Amino acid sequence: MNANVIRRSVVEPTFDGGPTPKRIGLILLATDGTSERDFARMTPAAEAAIFGARLAYENPTTPENLRRMQPRLAETARLILPGERLDAICYCCTAASMVLGDDAVAAAVREGKPGVPVVTPALAGRIGLEAVGARRISVLTPYLPETSASVVSYFARHGFEVLNLDCFGLEDDRRMARVTPDAIVAAAERAVAPEAEALFISCTALRAAEVAGEIEARIGRPVVTSNQASVWLTLRYAGIVRPIEGYGRLMLSPMPDEAPMPSPVA
Repeated sequence: MNANVIRRSVVEPTFDGGPTPKRIGLILLATDGTSERDFARMTPAAEAAIFGARLAYENPTTPENLRRMQPRLAETARLILPGERLDAICYCCTAASMVLGDDAVAAAVREGKPGVPVVTPALAGRIGLEAVGARRISVLTPYLPETSASVVSYFARHGFEVLNLDCFGLEDDRRMARVTPDAIVAAAERAVAPEAEALFISCTALRAAEVAGEIEARIGRPVVTSNQASVWLTLRYAGIVRPIEGYGRLMLSPMPDEAPMPSPVA
C-alpha cells in the first residue's frame, strides 16, 4: 500500500455524551432469546440506547442452576461499556432474582458496575403490581413446579397473596422462548382466578409482553409480565417517565409513591 494515500484529517473531531441521553445495560442469560427484543421495542430509541452482556448459564431451569449464576454477575456487569456511565442496569432473569433475592443480585451487579441503579424482573414485577393496585394475584409461569414454588414464596414475602399458580412445566428456557403468543393468551385466560386483582406472567423468556394488552382485554384485569415490568421500571430508574402505548396498563402507569427509588448514580 502506498502510504501517501493516507492522511490525517485537518478537521479536529468534537465530542458529545453519546448517541442518546440515557444508557441502559442488560445482563442476559446466554440462552435468552427474548429480553433484548422486548427492551428494544419498548424503549424510546431517541431517549435511551440498550447495551447487553451475556452470562453463562446451563439448563435445566432449576433453583440449583439459578443459584450458580450469582458468582458470575459482577464480571458480566463489568463487561457492559467498561469505564462508561450507565443510567440503569437490569438482570434479565425472573426466577434467579426470586431465588437469590433482589438485594443479593443488586450487590453482586454493583461489584462490577458501582453506583448504578439495579432492576430485577422480580422487583419490577412487585412494584408493577403495586402500581396497578393489586395485592391478590394469579400467576402463570413456564417453569417446573419446583421452580414455580420460588415465585409463590417471593410474592408472599413481600405481602402479596398468590391465589393460584399455573405452570407449563418446562425446564429449558430456549423452549420457553418458543411458546407461541396464542398459547400464552389461552393459558393466561385459564390461569386467572375470579377474585384475582391482577395476573402476573413470570419469565423473561416468555413472549408475554407483546400480548399483555390483549390478555387484559380478555380477563378485564391488569396484566404484569416480567419483561414489560422490567422495561417500565428500568426506564423510570433511568429518568424516562412518559407512558408507552401498546403493552398493557402498566406501561401507562406512574411509579407508586411508596416504591423504592435507587440511590443516585455515582
